[in-house]
Amino acid sequence: MTALFSPLELRETTVPNRVMVSPMCQYSCEARDGLATDWHRTHLGSRAVGGAGLVMTEATAVEARGRISPEDLGIWSDEHAAALEPITTFISDQGSVPGIQLAHAGRKASIERPWDGHDPLQPDDGGWEVVGPSDDPWPYDDEAPPTTALDQNGIESVIDSFRAAAERALDAGFEVAEVHAAHGYLLHQFLSPVTNHREDDYGGDFAGRTRLTREVTAAVREVWPDDKPVFVRLSATDWLPDRDAWTVEDSVRLSDQLADIGVDLIDVSGGGIHPESSPDYAGPNYQLRYAERIREETESDIAVGAVGGITTPEQAAAVIANDRADMAIVGREHLRDPYFTMNAARELDATDEIEGPPQYRRAWGF
Repeated sequence: MTALFSPLELRETTVPNRVMVSPMCQYSCEARDGLATDWHRTHLGSRAVGGAGLVMTEATAVEARGRISPEDLGIWSDEHAAALEPITTFISDQGSVPGIQLAHAGRKASIERPWDGHDPLQPDDGGWEVVGPSDDPWPYDDEAPPTTALDQNGIESVIDSFRAAAERALDAGFEVAEVHAAHGYLLHQFLSPVTNHREDDYGGDFAGRTRLTREVTAAVREVWPDDKPVFVRLSATDWLPDRDAWTVEDSVRLSDQLADIGVDLIDVSGGGIHPESSPDYAGPNYQLRYAERIREETESDIAVGAVGGITTPEQAAAVIANDRADMAIVGREHLRDPYFTMNAARELDATDEIEGPPQYRRAWGF
């Protein structure tokens, strides 16, 4: 069997192949209410039709102020869960596994969507006051919306929001819950000394800075069934070598702690904590080295997913065949080709290892 099309067993959930659709914001809740629309159903559903083993939603806000833009997807009410349920049903009907990325943007919230300018939005202009570990705003060129440092009550509210969002996600039919602790959003803001200047139990040393991520993850794991997997997305490094910042070594250490909590897979990405954050290499497989290090250096047997610059079937297949990661997470190439996995089976001469929708089989020679 071609390694890319081998199943991945995570608890009692079987992902039929090793291709995952990376969470990618669509900024398409036109009513600015966080409710999933026909766009989300078509976008996510077509990738399931295309054969991806796991289809992950975009960053889905656990509370309204946790959205990146006003048009972001949310799951802070039962109405939001109900809007997502037809999507998970369709994904499952295609043989794919539906996953949801639970997220809070923190100080990177309240901005226009990219094609509207991506500028910070003030409360008087449809934006909102944002929160973070400290009161330092994101360093925009324009004035940032006001940032409030979370106090103890605020931190407990965030944890409760993640827990409640996970419960709603389960009711909506998701099989995998992923905690978003990467790309400079709220949990990453607590992890990194670049943005966390607290002197209480949620700041300072490694234990303090990682506490919120561990507590949020534990809250999600507590309500997520034992037979279903939980993922965490980490920025393996801040890409700021000349500053006191989050490192790959920190990610290895945290990954073992997350495994102890009950996390099944680390979705390994990078950067996003500061505008100056930039990789030293940005070509094919540019983040695979981080996934490989976490896979090799953790003491637990936690699985890892690799994302970043995976654009061809051969790349994806090699990631798995060479034991560099357990999942090939494909982002932009899935925007270019919703049928990436089906086309990969054809190009790798592996059409007998994947079913594909019967409506489309004549095109792939199944």
